[in-house]
Amino acid sequence: MAEAADELSTPLGQTTKGRRRRVRLPFTAMQALAVLLGLVLVGFGGVALFNDNPLGGEPMARIALRTPPPAAADDKHAPAGQAEPAAKSPAKVPAAVGDAKDAKTVTIIDGSSGKRQDVVIGAADPADKSDGDAPALAMAGIDPRLLEKSRYGMIPVVADGLKPFTVYAADADRAKAGRMPVVAIVVAGLGVGAAKTTDAIMKLPPAVTLAFTPYGADPGKLAERARTQRHEILLQIPMEPFDYPDNDPGPQTLLTTLGSEQNLDRFYWHLSRLQGYAGIANFMGARFVATDPVMQPIVREAAKRGLSYFDDGSTPRSVAQSLAAGQALPFARADFAIDAVPTSAEIDRALVKLETIAKERGTAVGVASALPVSIERLGAWLKTLDSKGIMLVPLTTAMLKSKSG
Repeated sequence: MAEAADELSTPLGQTTKGRRRRVRLPFTAMQALAVLLGLVLVGFGGVALFNDNPLGGEPMARIALRTPPPAAADDKHAPAGQAEPAAKSPAKVPAAVGDAKDAKTVTIIDGSSGKRQDVVIGAADPADKSDGDAPALAMAGIDPRLLEKSRYGMIPVVADGLKPFTVYAADADRAKAGRMPVVAIVVAGLGVGAAKTTDAIMKLPPAVTLAFTPYGADPGKLAERARTQRHEILLQIPMEPFDYPDNDPGPQTLLTTLGSEQNLDRFYWHLSRLQGYAGIANFMGARFVATDPVMQPIVREAAKRGLSYFDDGSTPRSVAQSLAAGQALPFARADFAIDAVPTSAEIDRALVKLETIAKERGTAVGVASALPVSIERLGAWLKTLDSKGIMLVPLTTAMLKSKSG
């Protein structure tokens, strides 16, 4: 009976003794793992194929840009026929754009140095000040009459016979400057890097002129601090170098490949980044400043807005001086970069050379970066000028002396 109980009848009447039915899967565990790995590889391949980022895996500097409001149809600072929105980064700049609240992210890689730096642009933008902020502007030493609205914020303007060049020029004994050799020093590249900017502001005498780039977390705040310490300030305008885009000045760079309306629109963006500057200066730009057709509208607009122009002297082919003369635009050109070779010995030699030029010609202009060694050597040298019969003056004073001479 036990044996009979163990027998199972099949549909064909056959008996199977002690057999248990097994279920066979259509693939093995190893086959399943291979399929899973294949799907992962396909996924990565799809990302690499369809993601528009040729620099995937590269270290990147992320710069958050404020997205400007749409231009009104009658906004004279936002040409209606503009081919590309000025809020975009230059067309040739490798950029990764990511959406964020009121911000745009742009990736900048400096081909000359290979350095990458995290910079946030637009965290606290003084350009947003409107006519209702006149008391705050006045407290910062800004004359609200010398500002007008653009699509990006407030930009300089001539009003009531007043020009930013004269209103924001640093105090100086110009009568004395007219009777003796003078030296003007411009420390440039400020605004990005609060520590080095603060060193330049606090460690150098007020007669040293400070030039700010439009980038950084809050260039307006640092510029305001410089003006509080009685420094005269300039705004540097990023312009196209010969090796662009491998060497990229940054977002909204003025380019020789753009039309005048597009470059002017970018120019307005830069002008809105901070307030209270007496003039503008080139930031890089060896190709742009040597190209007459694209420089003409910028120089003309600077003159119209009551500004001055400082050429850092980096290219002998610059047309800025001749264009400035045609527009009666206050102008100065650096004789050379003091810290082209950033060592104490070479900086000291350059400063002696600057003394010689001042004594021979009456006026000498040097430009430097805010390297610690540059600030240290400049600070020591400037203390010796009085004993040498040379007067340190703000750049605007040197401009006026050169013009009168």
